[in-house]
Amino acid sequence: MIGNQPIKKTENQVLSSEDSHLMEQEKIPSHRMQVTDNLDELLAILPDPIRVKIDEHPQRDELIEVVMDLGRLPEARFTDEVAYLGETPVSKEDLQYCVERVGTFSSDNRAGIERTLHRISAIRNRAGDIIGLTCRIGRAVFGTIIMIRELVETGKSILLLGRPGVGKTTALREIARVLADDLNKRVVIIDTSNEIAGDGDIPHPAIGRARRMQVARPELQHQVMIEAVENHMPEVIVIDEIGTELEALAARTIAERGVQLVGTAHGNTIENLIKNPTLSDLVGGIQAVTLGDDEARRRGSQKTVLERKAPPTFAISVEMLERQSWVVHEDVAQTVDSLLRGIEPAAQIRTVNDSGEVSIIYEEPERPASSLLAKTTSAISPDRPGGWRASGRMTPVVPAFSNKQKNVNPEFDQMLEQSWHIQAPGSDKVRTPGPNGEDWPVYVYPYGIGRTQIEQVIEVLKLPVVLTKDIDGADAVLALRSQIKHHSKLRQLTKMRHLPIHAVKSNTIPQITRALRQLLHMEDNDDIPEAADLQLFSRAGSDDEIEALEEARLAVEQIVIPKGQPVELLPRSSKVRKMQHELVEHYRLQSDSFGDEPNRRLRIYPA
Repeated sequence: MIGNQPIKKTENQVLSSEDSHLMEQEKIPSHRMQVTDNLDELLAILPDPIRVKIDEHPQRDELIEVVMDLGRLPEARFTDEVAYLGETPVSKEDLQYCVERVGTFSSDNRAGIERTLHRISAIRNRAGDIIGLTCRIGRAVFGTIIMIRELVETGKSILLLGRPGVGKTTALREIARVLADDLNKRVVIIDTSNEIAGDGDIPHPAIGRARRMQVARPELQHQVMIEAVENHMPEVIVIDEIGTELEALAARTIAERGVQLVGTAHGNTIENLIKNPTLSDLVGGIQAVTLGDDEARRRGSQKTVLERKAPPTFAISVEMLERQSWVVHEDVAQTVDSLLRGIEPAAQIRTVNDSGEVSIIYEEPERPASSLLAKTTSAISPDRPGGWRASGRMTPVVPAFSNKQKNVNPEFDQMLEQSWHIQAPGSDKVRTPGPNGEDWPVYVYPYGIGRTQIEQVIEVLKLPVVLTKDIDGADAVLALRSQIKHHSKLRQLTKMRHLPIHAVKSNTIPQITRALRQLLHMEDNDDIPEAADLQLFSRAGSDDEIEALEEARLAVEQIVIPKGQPVELLPRSSKVRKMQHELVEHYRLQSDSFGDEPNRRLRIYPA
């Protein structure tokens, strides 16, 4: 189980010998992780009676923190138990003894011990006097990130999530060392509470060659983040505990400048960030979008839905459930989109055993049967069309070869198959009469136009067109207008053979589609695509591309054309924006891209 989500499908994988070789390079034994805790330095600041009790405890090496509250018995917290350290309550003298042996407490009531990773946190009364101390053991654990080592090396920004004490800061420290020492990158750590690199001016050796910038006051953390990028030219910024809106905005600014960002945030899962208005920008931000009546009906949802506003700051997210069990989301954008649609996101569960072997369990996403959202957004369904055609204002011409006609009249389709194949005299062409008696298919000779794009139009729209490489067997020529002007031989050949030339202005999907429809004498209003035809403009046919094209189609059909108002679309990548431009051109409308990456988006103008 992951939270409330069951694992539907699992597949175990064990690290390859190459990954084992990486462990050898780090000089980490394969059977255990190397731990450095400097426990004696922490025990030295405690009063003698408390220190003796800890030294005598059988679980001394598993100590997590020591708690000292005025007038109460001191406690030692271990991995699986809590023990009292004596029968004498803590006095003001005991607290003062500890305070004198640690560094200065900052405005966030945290202090440390120089050249160590221990953290001492204070509790004050209303007068500002210290009445409680939490002495937390800081350990440098080498080998903790073996589960995500290959993700760290990709150069993508990584966000670590998890409850307090699960090891986020320890993993952050190890990532900084690996990036600086093994990958030779310029790494700068923004150490707000001196918890990553330890107290004092000299950082702890656990961070390797990474540099550390200290923060005078916690509320200035976002300024130091920007200062690090502007002054020290880092390739990687490491930041612990992103907790304010200004810090989230600074993180986005850093990511937009091409710097790899590795950080932690307050929250156990991505769902927590989505619901947190302060930190939701880390995963792209959330906005309420009002759908039209037709689109809301098509999706089977309410008219107001939540959608991601922009690309996420962090490309990869790691949910640290336990110290040796992490959930990895390699595509945060896709995970957030799935959660907003009510779909269980795909994820990986990575675990490591005592022998150092990593298992990867793939979780197959589940689509709730009660929700139509998954069906209508991830794959455009032609069963419930929207737009002008569904309103009855348009009557499309259905080609004889169309699957729609086969579904309507299978007997007619069978009759065509068996009885209407006519071979022209002296030709290898196979002809089939069209709805108005035309000879189909039409053999087209393309010149100066990519065959792949033409074949895509023919396949998606199921046009009765066959491409030929022999101009003698062609019924028409499809060529670029610029090629016709500068190629007199082509004009002579077509004139001698009485072949019509259909020219296109540019080598784009809309131009090719319009030319082929005119060649087949199809009505021009049938040019406007249905939702099912959006795959015509998609390159890879992915859910994100189809969704972006559907967004542009709805904007054109429901706002730009009927209301005469311009519309701005959601930010998309340059590749997807190009597809949206082609779709808008298909409607004979104008569109422009504006804004800076990664928030660059399309604006569609009325005719």
